[in-house]
Amino acid sequence: MVSALLFACIPASLLASDPHMTTAERDQLIKDLKDSQMEFLHAVSSLSDAQWKWKPAPERWSVGECAEHIMLAEGLLFERAQVAIKSPAVPDWEEKTKGKTELLLRVMAPRLGKATAPEDIVPSGTLDRKIVMARFAEARGTTLKFAESTSFPLKEHLAEHPFPIFNPLNAYQWVLYIPLHNMRHDKQIEEVKATAGFPAH
Repeated sequence: MVSALLFACIPASLLASDPHMTTAERDQLIKDLKDSQMEFLHAVSSLSDAQWKWKPAPERWSVGECAEHIMLAEGLLFERAQVAIKSPAVPDWEEKTKGKTELLLRVMAPRLGKATAPEDIVPSGTLDRKIVMARFAEARGTTLKFAESTSFPLKEHLAEHPFPIFNPLNAYQWVLYIPLHNMRHDKQIEEVKATAGFPAH
């Protein structure tokens, strides 16, 4: 009874939530990783080389460049999650990352707003198609295995994001970013395919 009364007197701000993924969060993350992968493969697997390389305009990306970007971004985002994991736990992680999960869900997959990709994940357009797809499959396998098996308290470990609106994100949010980013560019691929002049075969 005494301990219960003492607990009741502790300010709510000091009662930190569990920094681990919930079962529902893990299940949804795994589903999103699998769904975004299937969506991506469905969008590109039957394309000819001409369709893969066609650009709507000189400054816009081809399907192949979108695919390369998705592959490169997966590695970068997973790496940022690992940077967060290797960083010391942050006591006020909840305050620092409050609303960030909801923001990612709101703007990433629906493709709201525009952003300039960091230089290291801007596609070169020179990678062979088979290499892009093989590296994507390998990276997604690594991400999925991590999502399925990790028991680490992801949410209390943070890493910086170059865009102020997202900075910082916790390790869970960095991993969640991966399928949402994939879905965002799946939509871009469909936009390219729907553009006038896209090769018929």
